[in-house]
Amino acid sequence: MTSLTQPGTTPAAPATAGQRLMSVDALRGFDMFWIIGADSLVAALNRMSHTPVTSFLASQLEHADWEGFHFYDLIFPLFVFIVGVSLVFSLTRTIEGVGRAEALKRIFRRGILLFLLGIFYSGGFSSPWPDMRLMGVLNRIALAYFFAGLLFCFFRPRALVGICAGLLVGYCALMSFVPIRDIQLTRSNIARLAEQAGDGETAAYFAERNSPNPSTVKNSPAWAAAQKLFSATTNRVTGKFGKGYNLSDHIDFQYLPGKKYDTFFDPEGFLSTIPAVATCLLGVFAGLLLKNQTLDDRRKVFCLIIFGLAGVVAGWLWNFQFPVIKKIWTSSYVLVAGGYSAILLGAFYWVIDVWQKRAWCQPLVWIGMNSITIYLTKNILGGFGRVGARFVGGDIKSFFDARVASGFGELAISIIGLLLAFWFVRFLYQKKIFLRL
Repeated sequence: MTSLTQPGTTPAAPATAGQRLMSVDALRGFDMFWIIGADSLVAALNRMSHTPVTSFLASQLEHADWEGFHFYDLIFPLFVFIVGVSLVFSLTRTIEGVGRAEALKRIFRRGILLFLLGIFYSGGFSSPWPDMRLMGVLNRIALAYFFAGLLFCFFRPRALVGICAGLLVGYCALMSFVPIRDIQLTRSNIARLAEQAGDGETAAYFAERNSPNPSTVKNSPAWAAAQKLFSATTNRVTGKFGKGYNLSDHIDFQYLPGKKYDTFFDPEGFLSTIPAVATCLLGVFAGLLLKNQTLDDRRKVFCLIIFGLAGVVAGWLWNFQFPVIKKIWTSSYVLVAGGYSAILLGAFYWVIDVWQKRAWCQPLVWIGMNSITIYLTKNILGGFGRVGARFVGGDIKSFFDARVASGFGELAISIIGLLLAFWFVRFLYQKKIFLRL
């Protein structure tokens, strides 16, 4: 993508390869808005005024425990989807300007840098091995971008559709038909099995919720005991999609080095990266649609919304066989999240780039233009709410809770934190400071 489209300008052709779509930046900003503080704002509001409405909103800003879909389960795949949309414009411009070889160099460079940023985000080298997480949110984005970018450079759209379908069906087949050991890798189940085996020490370790994650401890006896129980399980089963009881989680347990986020497995593990690439390809298809100059804007919006609705329906129908589960990025989850993403993109594109109604979305553009920067800054600061507490925490918070309403102090901290985040991205935007990889 090229230089920033300034607020208030009217592009002659919103979807040409050489122009930046403000709707894409705004949608990216909308996505990040919920991560940098809007979720804590809703949670604080719910604690202050616990009503059915606030309770529902707060529950939607938490991930589904395993199966199912909440609004917060859309945040991550929406970002991956937008990565796919963006790479169509950026790589097309690079290929047309300086050739495919240069585009490939960019894909490799950006993929590697994003992956390294992911390791930095998860703590980098601040802890000794194996207390280092190698697969995380930015790592998954890096891999999805890398593989989707390579595919985009070498295959035509029709072939990409077949590849995307193949990834989803192939992942479903692997998860459904490859036998796994008949053991559920959860703390409670390993504690139960250890107790049955007469290993009271291991049972107590995993029964204690605050015991350290054994995947982060070098030569951990608890980890070795879990591996022993896993290896001793000779019975095999297929078609299991439970927590810690599926092929993806079992592969992570056996082969993913370093820290596993969920003790025995990781929600951004090895095998579930396959359908994440398909999520990025869905964004590629949306980007190709927006770039297509043979279609008028009304037709583009119509196609995005219709395809989005079809994806949501198809995903929920697939749910009956392959449940919608974010933590193993099931194929049905890809379609549901991709469908909602396409609908949101259609709405944003129609309002912002076609109707030219842009004033309302400018703060979202500030965020969207520096999404990685704000994400890393939040991580380094420990959250903008933590900075907000420096202004209205302590006795001021206690005063608000006592004199205004119980919980208002936490709400004030969340509001100040969110305002500080907006001030930061606005400052970067005005100074034309953008993190480019």
